[in-house]
Amino acid sequence: MIKKFEHFIYLIFISVSITSCFNDSSLNKGQIFRYNEHSNISSLDPAFSSTLRNIWPVNQLFNGLVQLDDSLNIKPDLSKSWVISKDGKTYLFKIKKNIFFHKSIVFGKDSTRNVNAYDFEYSFKRLQDPKLASPGAWVLNNVDQFKAINDSIFSIKLKSPFSAFTGILSMKYCSVVPKEAVEYYKSKFGKNPIGTGPFKFKNWEENIKLVLRKNDIYFEKDSLGNKLPYLEAVSITFLPDKKSEFMEFAQNKIDFINSLDSSFKDQLLDINGNLKKEYLNSINLLTGPYLNTEYIGFFLGDDESVLQNKKLRLAINYGIDRKKMMKYLRNNIGYPANNGFIPLGLQKNLTKGFQYDLNKALKLIEEYKNETQKKSIEIVLSSDANYLDIVEFIQRELLKIGINVEINILPPSSLRQAKSNGKLEMFRASWIADYADAQNYLSLFYSKNLAPNGPNYTHFKNDYYDLLFLKMIEEQSKIKRNKLYQKMDSLIIQEAPIVPLYYDKIMRFSQKNVMGLETNPINQLNLKRVYKK
Repeated sequence: MIKKFEHFIYLIFISVSITSCFNDSSLNKGQIFRYNEHSNISSLDPAFSSTLRNIWPVNQLFNGLVQLDDSLNIKPDLSKSWVISKDGKTYLFKIKKNIFFHKSIVFGKDSTRNVNAYDFEYSFKRLQDPKLASPGAWVLNNVDQFKAINDSIFSIKLKSPFSAFTGILSMKYCSVVPKEAVEYYKSKFGKNPIGTGPFKFKNWEENIKLVLRKNDIYFEKDSLGNKLPYLEAVSITFLPDKKSEFMEFAQNKIDFINSLDSSFKDQLLDINGNLKKEYLNSINLLTGPYLNTEYIGFFLGDDESVLQNKKLRLAINYGIDRKKMMKYLRNNIGYPANNGFIPLGLQKNLTKGFQYDLNKALKLIEEYKNETQKKSIEIVLSSDANYLDIVEFIQRELLKIGINVEINILPPSSLRQAKSNGKLEMFRASWIADYADAQNYLSLFYSKNLAPNGPNYTHFKNDYYDLLFLKMIEEQSKIKRNKLYQKMDSLIIQEAPIVPLYYDKIMRFSQKNVMGLETNPINQLNLKRVYKK
């Protein structure tokens, strides 16, 4: 008998049966976690974990010195502990004992060996190697030297203090890999990965299925002393179409999907972004903040631009009803950006931002016109077609306060290039964190990071902000650093080089029998504590 949820999908689509070429008959099917990767996976080498499609399986296979918990706190991973010198430049990591690489032929027939500090020295040298051309080599740009002092101690010395460095080390680029495996498989290591993670590589049929099996010698245990992971295997399929992916989920052929195709948004979710009542008994919905801020940027590098006037920028900020925008255009899949530029999930003490205030916006426009003697205001807003509904909403909102907005739609690549080269006076943009620290967001407004050589696309310059930024970089105290973050974020709101629009939201849908699956603001997939009833 077809469930109500499945019946709904059958009414919309013609059922397409997809048969796998890989046989999972040897596994306990009750403990196989199945998901689809519609954009495919290019490599399982952590040195190439630059996208979520690669990061998710790599996270099951590899470990680094440190890791992030679901609240973005830095926790030990393969390091037992670490100390930082008073000048903030030298880090000493003590490596845990009895950590083993996955069993492999590279260590001898079905053998393994202990991980030691020299493995991290090798892994970091490999990451830096220009012949490898890893997109993650930048994470070591501020590293002066690193070395294994002995089997148990790994030392890293920075060129200059950088208080967010341990956050960078939590990125999968910094995972440990065995020299024997890399030398054995050479360029094919990304197709034959060997790490230390809770799952080990089993089989990969290109464009069909990737299977990971439980690592029986994994070192972590739960709070009751049970060995992790709970699952027997992870099975990843590669259906390229999001609608087909959703069909598989509806038929209980996969256990989890990340986000929704827009065509299902209104059928599954109410206007407030909650599951409709008819699906509460068949689907789990997990939501939480995602470290992505969507915003409108003003280019301040043109002295002749009308946007040099702060009152005009403030009026635009007050004149957009973000709550209405999110409710009616996004079903509240996201949070209205009524705070600062730093997104939800990175700060407990949120910066006070802009609330919709039509009267205040009109008053600022009147003051602007009186000061400049301008009778009309015309601005060009550039975006790509994916956000046409958002920019058209902004166009209508700003018309209410007397600003005529012309919309300029560009291909995404052209938009990025024009934004970097200062060719757009007003542009839609987004910033997804490279690493889980507010420094990553605040670097967009440091004057020495002007685009195209850095991420400061607005060309915002403020001496006091720069002073705070340099102080923040060196501050090791988390409490003091958070206070600096808030000061800087408040200064951005005060000077208004941008219009924060909304903070992104993670939407995870899973079958009702999936337990232990959580969300985190970097949208990492952690499966070592997941199980199925």
